[in-house]
Amino acid sequence: MTYDEAVAYLDYHAGRGIRPGLAQIQGLLELMGNPHLTYPVIHVTGSKGKSSTSAMISMLAAAHGLSVGTYTSPHLEAVEERLAYNGLTASPEDFAQAVADVQAFDAVVDDDPERRLTYFEFVTTVGFAWFADRAVDLGVIEVGLGGRLDATNVVQSAVSVVASIALEHTAYLGDTLAEIATEKAAILKPGGTLVTGDMAPEAAAVMEARAAELEAPHLAHGRDFRLVDEVQAVGGWDISVDGVYEQYDEIHVPIHGRHQLRNAAVAIAATEALLGRALDPDAVREGFANVTLPGRLEVVGRRPLVVLDGAHTPESMAAGAGALDEEFPPFLWKVVLGALADKKLDELVGTLSGIAGEVFAVTAPSHRGIPDSEVAAAARAAMPDRAVHESGSVADGVRAALEAAGEDGALLVTGSMYVVGEARSLLAKNR
Repeated sequence: MTYDEAVAYLDYHAGRGIRPGLAQIQGLLELMGNPHLTYPVIHVTGSKGKSSTSAMISMLAAAHGLSVGTYTSPHLEAVEERLAYNGLTASPEDFAQAVADVQAFDAVVDDDPERRLTYFEFVTTVGFAWFADRAVDLGVIEVGLGGRLDATNVVQSAVSVVASIALEHTAYLGDTLAEIATEKAAILKPGGTLVTGDMAPEAAAVMEARAAELEAPHLAHGRDFRLVDEVQAVGGWDISVDGVYEQYDEIHVPIHGRHQLRNAAVAIAATEALLGRALDPDAVREGFANVTLPGRLEVVGRRPLVVLDGAHTPESMAAGAGALDEEFPPFLWKVVLGALADKKLDELVGTLSGIAGEVFAVTAPSHRGIPDSEVAAAARAAMPDRAVHESGSVADGVRAALEAAGEDGALLVTGSMYVVGEARSLLAKNR
């Protein structure tokens, strides 16, 4: 199977939408001999910060000598980005072979509407099988949506991480923080350890109850471990973390966004929980030195300054806007903005009012993309004194914003990982 054939086979599954539940993926995994049960797992969810936390855990574990398979979603530019081994994305050739290996089993169930897999279920299975084939010491598995009924929840995790709780995907997860927390807390398994980041009291109470129900250890930020110091540095932050077993000082985290630093503390605690001991301070520094977060306050250009941020909730977009205001010169940013239909558009746009000088509304490249005209209308309502353009495609929006910024200005692309991914590809080709 070639890479193009592998992508085509995945696309064949793409029209099947979202189907919460575990029966279909469990059925296929059983046919394959349950590859997902052949290695320990750290399972990571959260309303925001789950991808960042997963990346940090992976690099910390690798720095301690473990071979680590990491499964994340969505991808920015190419589907194989969802699978990584010790921080390196699967090659197109390896990915194609992994798809071919699973396809042989998928053919058994694909004719049955009750057993066939969705796109996400199939790619998740490919990841599980690829990690087993590489005999990883650890799988770091990011939840796709929620937790309880997410396809990744077939794993028997040694450590379950809930990075944060916010109102999101309410059609699937519930209308209150407690309901959403209940969905996410369900990734904790008997015999596992729960690690949680900062969250509202009603969400924290759900986490405590789930841990008590399973008689599981629960390590909470602010109680059992904490971020104790944070100083802005060149290219990121220098932090100290009081971990579960030890305090770790002089850690350079080469990423932007103060909000990411508590994710770093959560990652340290999760790795401590997995190993059952204090971490090697030098390995902690090495692990964080190797962390990269594509599409998350990622600087991809200097003249003009170009930042890509896939924030897509009001909370994460507000955090991103705050980071730009705190860590970069006082620009009025040219903002390329697109979003998906399940997002709170008015709230999203409102978070940008303090930093945006001009908005280039685009239609996100997805069947759920909100038309640029609607994005523009929301921007005009939130920022009536700013210039707002209906730019159509991401490519046209980026080109117009680059021209408007000039060499001395600044450009932000945000609102959706789909928008950021397309912009990233375009900008890479034009370098």
